[in-house]
Amino acid sequence: MDRPAVLAMADRVASPHAAVAITGDGSLWTHQAEWTVALQGLIQSHLGTDRRAGTTGTYREPGRRYEDDLSESAFSDIAEHRIPFTRTWTPRSVLGYLRSTSFARPDLFADHAGFEDQAQTLLLQHAQDGVLHEDGVFTVLLARRPGAAQ
Repeated sequence: MDRPAVLAMADRVASPHAAVAITGDGSLWTHQAEWTVALQGLIQSHLGTDRRAGTTGTYREPGRRYEDDLSESAFSDIAEHRIPFTRTWTPRSVLGYLRSTSFARPDLFADHAGFEDQAQTLLLQHAQDGVLHEDGVFTVLLARRPGAAQ
């Protein structure tokens, strides 16, 4: 996405007191629990070390932080809010999530059923009473035009 162009369009169409919100909490690919690191290793053993993205490519880190794009836009008054959370997963819900991602979608695997069997075994080994925990931080960037009422 061309972030500066999107922010310029938002400046043109948004009301004077509008705010831009950018939110996120990463993914199981970026989370660093023992079970997510092991799962990432399993995915890489099937697909190679590059993280897949989109329908044909590999993931590239953005060249800039969202804060940098916002600070150079009309929405340069930025507040960051960090909200810690614990998310619980079951092995089955992790497998469902993986099917919806661009980095582990079924069509990437030569033997998706075999991968899911291995992933299920790995996840069950790491689960405590059938549950996997993800401790993360949900980040909210709220950006306004300088001087806009809050």
